[in-house]
Amino acid sequence: MRDLFRFLFRQRNNLLFLALMLVSMSLLVNGNMHQRAQVISSSNALVGQVYAWRNEVTGYANLRQVNRDLAMALAAERDRRFLREPHADSTHTVNDSAQAEHYRFLTAQVINSTAHKERNYITLGSGSVAGIRPDMGVIGMNGIVGIVRDVSPHFALVTSILGNEYRISVQLKRTGHFGLLAWDTGNPSTASLTDIANHVKVQPGDTVVTRGNDGIFPPGIMVGKVSAVNENPGTNFHDIKLRLSEDLTRTAYVHVVTDLLQAERDSLEAKAQLP
Repeated sequence: MRDLFRFLFRQRNNLLFLALMLVSMSLLVNGNMHQRAQVISSSNALVGQVYAWRNEVTGYANLRQVNRDLAMALAAERDRRFLREPHADSTHTVNDSAQAEHYRFLTAQVINSTAHKERNYITLGSGSVAGIRPDMGVIGMNGIVGIVRDVSPHFALVTSILGNEYRISVQLKRTGHFGLLAWDTGNPSTASLTDIANHVKVQPGDTVVTRGNDGIFPPGIMVGKVSAVNENPGTNFHDIKLRLSEDLTRTAYVHVVTDLLQAERDSLEAKAQLP
């Protein structure tokens, strides 16, 4: 307390000046209608600007939650889309509710990523505790993203499609012909479609989707659209360039694909490999 009094005593001249200035401003404003109107107008503008800044800050803070809510809603929609349809033969309809669902989608947040290296990776803020395992497919809001490589309890490392560690089986939606997705362009927004024979009529604008035969991605997930088709002399295949549908430089939330029938399929296919 003694130090406070000493400080105030040393600053007595400055404090007196501020007090007199406030009194004079008050007298000026209260005694002059024009000045009062100017002060009120200026104060309203200042308050309005403060509110605008506050709304921008709170809006930005809420944007992450809004994006997460949208991602969760899209995951639920994808769950409904990939329900296995009841199937029927000539005598009866089979509708086994216990086996009705084929894929399930777990929402995860991207907390780190690269897009311009030779091999690119994405870190997710969810791991084995959330049910994520290696070799699961990862899908963005607009297209495929990559494949889970390693997991810890609370994080997952995803190998991005922007690299050649995996060759993903894809197909031309219009013709049904199969090929492989390869990232050999060095551009995070483009890739190549390989192994499409020259006799297949491919056009710019054709849609490319996942084939869904690898147990990683469901069929029909968007990959991109054909941007250019060139012929390679001496080969039997088109040189096809794609514009990827997912912008991997700004992906914020993803869906990790759980194939609920993978164990059943793997078990059956393993029998075919027995001697």
